[in-house]
Amino acid sequence: MDFYPTERIALFIDGANLYATAKSLAFDIDYKRLLAMFRGKGQLVRALYYTALAEEQEYSSIRPLIDWLDYNGYTMVTKPTKEFVDAAGRRKIKGNMDIELAVDAMELAEHLDHIVLFSGDGDFRSLVEALQHKGKRVSVVSTLTTNPPMVADELRRQADQFIDLAYLQDEIGRDPAERGRGERRRSEPEPLDEFESEDLIET
Repeated sequence: MDFYPTERIALFIDGANLYATAKSLAFDIDYKRLLAMFRGKGQLVRALYYTALAEEQEYSSIRPLIDWLDYNGYTMVTKPTKEFVDAAGRRKIKGNMDIELAVDAMELAEHLDHIVLFSGDGDFRSLVEALQHKGKRVSVVSTLTTNPPMVADELRRQADQFIDLAYLQDEIGRDPAERGRGERRRSEPEPLDEFESEDLIET
């Protein structure tokens, strides 16, 4: 990975997309190790995690993760999901956070040198280009090792560097031995199991 010690870095994490990517690679992310890794790469200014929440539910399986991240160095950006019925009469839940992430990235850009985007969503290509026009370096974290790849080709090509999540497993993966020790709250989010929506992952 190409980082400079003097760079001001921020992480922008598309929570649902990152979860799906890690799940496709069959490993759990240890978010404490993830933060520590990037703190060692440069001057980490902010780590933002974006996710939609089904607020009407009494319990959400992602809520413990959200609480843990909020108290352990991450800035949480959430909004309630919206329910609708599609043309076939199927219940759908919409929870796209692309706009929130893009607006925050543009607003924070003047305080940053390097933006790290955790998403494979091709819709972010224009955002990456706009940040580059501001003189910022942009890295995209997703994976090409799955079939099909989790990253859109146009997003990967636009980025200054592409970081394959598969090759970070040793650095940020959770030890399987930790399963069952109360560690679920920080490394086993299940945002996609609660609702069915194409809006949550668009690659």
